[in-house]
Amino acid sequence: MSKNQETDALAGRALASHLGTLEVMRPTPLAAEPGRQDSKLLDAALESRVRWLLSEYLSAVRRRADGLCIWLMGGQWLFALALAVVTSAHPWDWRLRPSPEPLWVALLLGGPLCIIPVTLALVRPGAVVTRQVMAVTQVLWSVLLVHLSGARLETHFHVFGSLALLSFYRDPRVLLTAGVTAVVAHVLRGIGWPEPGATFSGAPGWSVLELAFWVGLVDGVLVLACRGVAREMRRVAERQVLLERAYEREKQERERVTERSGRELEDSRERMARLEKLAAVGQLTATVSHELRNPLAAARTANAAVARRLRNVEGALEDPRLQRFLAIVDRELGVCASLTSEMLEFVRERPLVLQPCSLHGLMEEVIDVVPSREGVAVVNHVPTALEPPWVDREMLRKVLINLVQNAVEAMPLGRQGVVEVSAELGVGRAFHIRVSDNGGGIPAGVLDHIFDPLFTTKEHGTGLGLTVVSSTVRQHGGTLRVESREGEGSVFTICLPRVRSVTGVACSS
Repeated sequence: MSKNQETDALAGRALASHLGTLEVMRPTPLAAEPGRQDSKLLDAALESRVRWLLSEYLSAVRRRADGLCIWLMGGQWLFALALAVVTSAHPWDWRLRPSPEPLWVALLLGGPLCIIPVTLALVRPGAVVTRQVMAVTQVLWSVLLVHLSGARLETHFHVFGSLALLSFYRDPRVLLTAGVTAVVAHVLRGIGWPEPGATFSGAPGWSVLELAFWVGLVDGVLVLACRGVAREMRRVAERQVLLERAYEREKQERERVTERSGRELEDSRERMARLEKLAAVGQLTATVSHELRNPLAAARTANAAVARRLRNVEGALEDPRLQRFLAIVDRELGVCASLTSEMLEFVRERPLVLQPCSLHGLMEEVIDVVPSREGVAVVNHVPTALEPPWVDREMLRKVLINLVQNAVEAMPLGRQGVVEVSAELGVGRAFHIRVSDNGGGIPAGVLDHIFDPLFTTKEHGTGLGLTVVSSTVRQHGGTLRVESREGEGSVFTICLPRVRSVTGVACSS
């Protein structure tokens, strides 16, 4: 796309979004949206900018017209001197003797008519007084040339040429001044000052009316032309303002996009660094967990053997402290074994074994496995007739156990808690499994970190439960969403594809 096409397209978008359809022959102010003070102030600023640009355009045009008139004044003076030399011999009347009067008239009257406007054009180009003086002197040049030519009828057309030249100023007042000056000068010549002159036709009175008519007609046409050009210049100014505004908006949008991209890049770098650390930690964790499994298994076996041996020793288990110590050792070894198993499960993702799974039956197993708690009821709302999804049954079982157990444990003391599990085949041919509770909810500051590895708010938690849940759901090609309000409860929604191999099945994130 060329530069002009890009500019036109940008202008078109700006006009369509800010002004609608711009009228061709009528200057319309930038439309303000009613009822909005900020829009009115903005449109007022744009209108002010349009007016400033229009004044700059006109000022440049009028300065160029002043420069043109400077050359014209000098050329007319030289032409007047040459005409005076030629006509001083009165070639149209051989009986008259040569006279130096026309030369003096051209020199003494043409000098001020040339010097005064040229000086003003050089000192104050584009000023109102300059173009008004230029209008008067240009018409007086017409009168002078008429006088020097012996009032020949052809030189009267210089007036109309002067009017056409003065229309370059794009100022109707200049044309009005020139027209009035031409009529007044013709009236004075008609009454004999500085001397009687030729008329167009008929008596002098009719000549004045005739000249006034033609000057007025030409002035009217030129004024209409000037007004049309002024309207066109205003449209150009409006287009430029809209282009500037559109460019400014696009510049701001580019800056926002650049800033957002910079932040996203920085976040990506931080995530990559975090992932690299997590990868290193995961590898180390896998190694350490694997190395600890065997010693922990041996320690648990030895502890069980010691406990059995002590039961056969008379009076050995009568000491309550010894029984408590054995129980502590067995419990803590179980915690360590569970932690190493979760770490290995988090680090090493095994391949999925997909098969149809009844969600209602699976939830009954989950309810039987999760430790019950007084005052908390777990309700299975999964329809028995729901079509079974294709999932890894064992992995989904662990996911549901983790979510239900978290919901039960998060229930505040003294509250009649309810944990509800429901499922449905939703939009997009995807299964939605919801685990909701009416517990205390998750604080906003904690909600953003619940899926981070090793993050936990429990006293004896490992911080890997929800991380494994999220990883398992993602491995199934699904999504996990959480909604929570502090003091009202939480809802965890799992979205799983109906059949993982079918294309077009997607879960909204």
